[in-house]
Amino acid sequence: MRKWNFHHLGIPTQEKKEGESYHPKYKFYSTPFGANAYRVQWLRFPKECELPEILQTLPHLAFRVENLEEEILEKKVILGPWEPLKGFRVVVIEDEGLPIELIETDIEDEELARLDNENDYA
Repeated sequence: MRKWNFHHLGIPTQEKKEGESYHPKYKFYSTPFGANAYRVQWLRFPKECELPEILQTLPHLAFRVENLEEEILEKKVILGPWEPLKGFRVVVIEDEGLPIELIETDIEDEELARLDNENDYA
């Protein structure tokens, strides 16, 4: 039986948020996933961002999964695989018109929050 664990909720915004980081590969900004107690991650997409509209306009749920390759079989992948942090692999799929982020990592949440706060993304 597969094991999925809730990781965060990503919400698009047009407001600059304190502590946001820029992701030059995909040209967007995000706050660290652990920046608040409820694991809300704010995402801001400037005009030059070319990510699919679904990612730029709809909230997404993110889940930690054990095997990213197994989870994306026969799924509509709209972003990734991508490794924004070493050892932290991400894919976004579309399911019933909603973006769902799947994450494969062995990094513990406390360490991940620290890395996310300190990282300059590729």
